[in-house]
Amino acid sequence: MDMTTLLLYIVIVAVAAVTITPGPTMLLALNNGATKGKRVAACGIAGAALSDLLLIGAVGCGLGAILQASELLFTLVKWAGAAYLFYLACQLWRAPLGTPQAAQNAMPGARNGRAAFMRSLLVALSNPKGLLFFSAFLPQFIQPAGDVALQYVILALVTALIDIALMSLYALGGHHAMRIFSGRALRWLNRTCAGLLAGLAIALSFYRRNASS
Repeated sequence: MDMTTLLLYIVIVAVAAVTITPGPTMLLALNNGATKGKRVAACGIAGAALSDLLLIGAVGCGLGAILQASELLFTLVKWAGAAYLFYLACQLWRAPLGTPQAAQNAMPGARNGRAAFMRSLLVALSNPKGLLFFSAFLPQFIQPAGDVALQYVILALVTALIDIALMSLYALGGHHAMRIFSGRALRWLNRTCAGLLAGLAIALSFYRRNASS
């Protein structure tokens, strides 16, 4: 892979991530940074970054084509992802009014870095849009004459680093904002994120395989 192709990939991925409505992992980074602190937010970001590596690895192994071809598998993954997003939305909506520390203590399954890591990882892996997107997008940057496996590794690492940088900005923004605003602002943030996650769950439920082509 030449440097021009790699730079073009970086620009396209970064611009797409910034201009498109934040996805669920971005929203989780924002909420984790605001309500649970930098350490837990970092763990959530690590889970999302690992999902990039796993999804692109799956594309390199041909699993994206299998998902594209199997209506049953696609439907199962799609509804599992939508249900999990809606579950997270309900948890955020019910988070009580109070300080960030009080909200952290009241949120089931959200008290430590391991839970945040698994939440972000499962959110990304249970969304078939990611696998289908990478399946359609990445091959355009792969040069068949070169080492294909190495090129997939490079693109996976670059994608993960871009996501880490962007999610870190969301997490830091949420963290510093909630140091300024009151506990009532925390409820506003939780319910805004909950509404967006629920909206993403509904959108995912209507997603079709041919939407990626």
